Amino acid sequence: MSTTSYLTIARDGAAELEVKRSRFLCTLTRVESEEDARAVVERARKEHWDARHRCSAFVLGPGGGIARSSDDGEPSGTAGAPMLEVLVGHEVSDVVAVVTRWFGGVLLGTGGLVRAYGDAVRAGLDSAGTLRRVLVSEHELVVPHADAGRVDNELRARGVQVLDARYGAEVTLVLGVPADDQDALTPLVAEVTAGAGRPREVGSRWVDHLG
Repeated sequence: MSTTSYLTIARDGAAELEVKRSRFLCTLTRVESEEDARAVVERARKEHWDARHRCSAFVLGPGGGIARSSDDGEPSGTAGAPMLEVLVGHEVSDVVAVVTRWFGGVLLGTGGLVRAYGDAVRAGLDSAGTLRRVLVSEHELVVPHADAGRVDNELRARGVQVLDARYGAEVTLVLGVPADDQDALTPLVAEVTAGAGRPREVGSRWVDHLG
């Protein structure tokens, strides 16, 4: 993971598999904080109260700097750790995986548990898909109402993300520009506004890359 982009799940997803009569339900949820991740785990605990285990793993932050896992009663290292290994191996962040297990009466052994929990998360990731988040600089561009729609469309057609549009006496378009493309923004704006518009940098934020 770099400091200017990283992968996360494209959508919340779920997958279920059965191993020797034990059911493993993996749910993947996009989260922004450790508090959010733990809340997802707690919801699974309440929703699936009849299950024996609700094991979890989560990775947070652009560099995956926060990583936690829980075996929730399974033998140490057989559930949370392999789940976390799959998330890290797929280089996804801002995601929590919960694998709920309903015991089927047959012991799987250490190796069987490791494979089952890891496979459940892999299946969940296949269901959820991934997208890239990119750190962009925010630029405000003020344009007349009469030109706003055209300028918005032309900028999008040139690959500029229009993050917001605020309407007042004039229209303020909030543009998201990756660091590598900043030098090209000013001449591009000048072209689509016939020299009338000047973008002003106002901050930065992470956005889902839609390209």
